[in-house]
Amino acid sequence: MDKHILVFGTSITYGAWDSEGGWVARLRKFLDKKTISSNYKNYGLIYNLGVDGDKTEDVLKRFEPETKARLEPGNETIVIFHVGINDIIFNDKLNSTEVSPEQFGKNLKLLLDKAKIYSKKIILVSYMPVDKRVDPIPWSPGRSYKNEFLGEFDKIMASVSKNEGAHFIEVFKKFIDSDYSSLLADGVHMNDKGHKKLYELVRDYLLREKII
Repeated sequence: MDKHILVFGTSITYGAWDSEGGWVARLRKFLDKKTISSNYKNYGLIYNLGVDGDKTEDVLKRFEPETKARLEPGNETIVIFHVGINDIIFNDKLNSTEVSPEQFGKNLKLLLDKAKIYSKKIILVSYMPVDKRVDPIPWSPGRSYKNEFLGEFDKIMASVSKNEGAHFIEVFKKFIDSDYSSLLADGVHMNDKGHKKLYELVRDYLLREKII
């Protein structure tokens, strides 16, 4: 049975700013090499469905049509959600995050409910911490990324995934006490080193859980 791995997320999922194409592209390269070296036993086709600026509500809107377009009879569908970084943006005018913690939790549950229709293997991946270069965001006045909110939403991701029986790959807590700024290109998007770290973390988890 062939595997189709669908990775939904944001510009960080897409791969900005990594000269190797991002952590998802690195994972694809790893699986492609395994497929080639095994005389083309298919170890999985990866679809990068990261869209710049997307929040969970945006992913909810496009999840079903993008998933249905990639279904094939007899194949196993694996869904990875790398969402939330844009939900946590603090908006000065609103004096709050642009998506409330309560709504974020509801959106995540809805995403998992939709994913369960097509997949028995669903994974949530959290985000690297951010640094002061995006507080405020230079390219978006009046808005900021802040670790206090990223940490709060990270806990929501862990809770929802546990309650809904999904896999959760913890990233924020793993790096918050490290020199994580060296892994970031501009304060929020990862550089080559950051994408490599995240790729290795996701790869090792998927191998350990026999998902790939």
